[in-house]
Amino acid sequence: MARQENITKKIETRPPIVVVMGHVDHGKTSLLDYIRKTNVTAKEAGGITQSVGAYEIEHQSANSGQTSKITFIDTPGHEAFSKMRARGTKMADLAILVVAADEGVKPQTKEAFGHIQSAKLPFVVAINKIDKLNVNLEKIKSELMAAGVALEGYGGNVSWQAISAKTGEGVQELLDLILLAAELENLKYDPLAQAKGIIIEAQLDNRRGVAVSVIVKDGTLRLSENIATASARGKIKSLENFLGGKVDVLEPSAPALVLGFESLPRIGEEFLTGETAIASGQVLMSAVPKASAVRAEKGLEKINPVRNSSISNGVKIILKADNAGALEALSDMIKSVPSAAKPIEVIDQSVGRINENDFKLAINTKAIIIGFRVNFDPATDNLRRISSVTIIVSEIIYELLKKLEDYLGALDKPNLIGELEVLAFFSAQNKNKQVIGGRISQGLVKNQQKFEVWRNEQSFGQGRILNLQEQKKDVAEAAMGKEIGLLIDADDIIKVGDKLKFYVQ
Repeated sequence: MARQENITKKIETRPPIVVVMGHVDHGKTSLLDYIRKTNVTAKEAGGITQSVGAYEIEHQSANSGQTSKITFIDTPGHEAFSKMRARGTKMADLAILVVAADEGVKPQTKEAFGHIQSAKLPFVVAINKIDKLNVNLEKIKSELMAAGVALEGYGGNVSWQAISAKTGEGVQELLDLILLAAELENLKYDPLAQAKGIIIEAQLDNRRGVAVSVIVKDGTLRLSENIATASARGKIKSLENFLGGKVDVLEPSAPALVLGFESLPRIGEEFLTGETAIASGQVLMSAVPKASAVRAEKGLEKINPVRNSSISNGVKIILKADNAGALEALSDMIKSVPSAAKPIEVIDQSVGRINENDFKLAINTKAIIIGFRVNFDPATDNLRRISSVTIIVSEIIYELLKKLEDYLGALDKPNLIGELEVLAFFSAQNKNKQVIGGRISQGLVKNQQKFEVWRNEQSFGQGRILNLQEQKKDVAEAAMGKEIGLLIDADDIIKVGDKLKFYVQ
């Protein structure tokens, strides 16, 4: 029998949801790492948080002696994730603005403060890294005041605390400030109500299907209940707390992982559960086009090589990422990558591994595949070997964008169409015919193509490819990132470290 909703209200105080914001490398994740006594930083590629995570801790107040829960949302500091930071403020009740004492106010500091202001979110300031030498706190406070942050003791009402996420100095006092601010906000919820909250992340798990991270804002989240957002719905088949433990119920302001959605919901959407989810989901879903309809509208359901090849004269890109938030950030950043000669067009984007359909689409549309923190479906092995599709992948977003810029830079040059770095010299039949190995660093390399040899940034000689192989098999061409073997005819003996540059013939 379905639970009756809102017949009886039992209003209780809920823990605060706190978003931690600030400039990249100013210590947001290190602060959470100290608080939780776990090593999140070491698990992040490049030491940068690249997706929204939510964590629940318990803190004993030095003032009251009471133990209270606090949920933290950690947002990425890199400039690519502006939308994710903005959403973080909408999910939270309070914010901590982290500023490094050795660097002061930086661009993402100002951006984070702007998001906090737009959301009218109460916040406190944590001046981090006070363990560094020659720290000038007065200078940092002056910079904050100049940026519009009205600190207590300086004519304003924004509480602040000097801390060291490395040594822990000031962290307990910071948490006391958070609990004090939460009391002023008078946060309440009804445990008897159907649960509702916010989608903070969504991804495709290769084993378990659609895995969705949520924050509960009201009511009680229960196993086996219906769940719906404006774009997706399902039934909760498995419910996990933020530590990965299986649970039957979760109350606000708990972070949770939900398995059971039929498709990926959009991050930032509100979810509802129970009978409310069924009724609301039917109304909301009717206004959202199905994924198949979207793909058909974009010309991707049935590929027409002739039509798709004439979409534009630009560089066509297929985007893949491990989760919805990262995909959104990657899409926004790629649109701003400079390309003088070739405009960029994203023709498809999706969450999950690079699969056979991605390769087929890339082949038919002559697109390149950009992958962020994703691997390859085993079914792609043959296509990867025989196709000339350019694939650019990385675990770190700024490295991925740099690789794309290098690729586009090669295309933007009027004559240069490819470049290879010589990694190995195998043999020489005579002075001219040689067998070498290398990695394509830019563009395309084709069999029988002429090249210039560059050594120490100077043109050294010329030559031609006589045979081109990839994985010991003859190929007509190979793309950026591929390692290939070449039989060449060159003016002089090639050395490891030389570069072969290929031009329009």
